Amino acid sequence: MNFLTFLVENINYLGGIALFLIGLHIVVTHSNLIKRIMGINIMGTGVFLFFVAIGYVKDGIPPIIIGGEPIYINPVPSVLILTGIVVSVSITVYSLALTIRIYQTFGTIDQKEISKLIQEEEYHD
Repeated sequence: MNFLTFLVENINYLGGIALFLIGLHIVVTHSNLIKRIMGINIMGTGVFLFFVAIGYVKDGIPPIIIGGEPIYINPVPSVLILTGIVVSVSITVYSLALTIRIYQTFGTIDQKEISKLIQEEEYHD
């Protein structure tokens, strides 16, 4: 088995890992809060893709058919993905609401500037 065949057979795993790493890079390198929230969402999408790839069974069928000796798929990863999507949307909405409040309070959404403003307030108190 050559390297290209390995890549094609595991493209879902590699795609999930790549999305996670892209999101992690965005979270670590950007100080803009909106960009960080987007990076967290990209990381979550990578995790969802990875779980879907783990749950895939070649030639699998839904576990509804009765009889025979078929290979059934595992429905648990799909349930976890649906739950994860709901949690991800909820966290995104909450994070954006907090970002709005931060902007109203400090006048910026840049984390470095917010840290400087907080340090100046502590210094003057």
